[in-house]
Amino acid sequence: MIASSGAPRPSVLFVTDLAYEARGRRYCDEDIFLTSRLRETFDVALCHPRDAASLLDGFDAAVVRNSGPVLHYQEAYDAFRTRARESAVRVYNTLDGRADMAGKQYLVDLSRAGFPVIPTVDRAADLGLLPRSAGYVVKPKLGADSVGLRFTEEPEFPEGADGTLLVQPRIDFRYEVSFYFVDHDFQYALHAPRPERRWVLEPYAPASADLDFAHRFVEWNTLTHGIQRVDACRTPEGDLLLVELEDLNPYLSLDRVPEEVREAFVDRMKDSVRELLA
Repeated sequence: MIASSGAPRPSVLFVTDLAYEARGRRYCDEDIFLTSRLRETFDVALCHPRDAASLLDGFDAAVVRNSGPVLHYQEAYDAFRTRARESAVRVYNTLDGRADMAGKQYLVDLSRAGFPVIPTVDRAADLGLLPRSAGYVVKPKLGADSVGLRFTEEPEFPEGADGTLLVQPRIDFRYEVSFYFVDHDFQYALHAPRPERRWVLEPYAPASADLDFAHRFVEWNTLTHGIQRVDACRTPEGDLLLVELEDLNPYLSLDRVPEEVREAFVDRMKDSVRELLA
């Protein structure tokens, strides 16, 4: 890295796929904005997730952001994690999360433990634990972005699929809401008032009970440093149920929040990365 004038600054390898096309979201815009602001504090270079392992040496930290679903480059991602653990390079988000970072097993574990999540099973023998529903969702345990997701009228597991698929009842909900955290600090919330338009988000003012709900999952997670997004749905009865706890590379929808909220988020993210490097 070429050091700037004055004292050397920490160097950051920013891992992103600027060409990835996501329905209803522009990953590239968000990461162009974030890197422009991180450069105020760090020396920053961007790379594709397939190149991250080979480029890791020489940087103080790697920040993994909108890099797309890992299943599209699983071998390269595994190599990146292995190389990061072998070297002194810190990774942000840290690699100790136990939610989406580790697959969807956490939904099964949380469901068994009685947490307020959409009921989830991963074995044919447990299908009887699911409530009766007008339909069911079947999806890969290592899936993302709806890859491999399908809907069925009855709960079912293909033969030999135990442990690889998740089955959930289709939930009737009023809207979806997401809570965004840096480390364990709540930053903002957004909701999709029209269920059929998941990524048309609007600012959401959470009640204290909503924040208690979201904090419960952030506290359950083992992530040391990083950004987490708690996705939930509001049932007709008014309850919140966890849909997903994204602790790998959550899209932040920063274009949907007021400028002062966006600036506060960036400042807290910078502080978090500095704390990681310290």
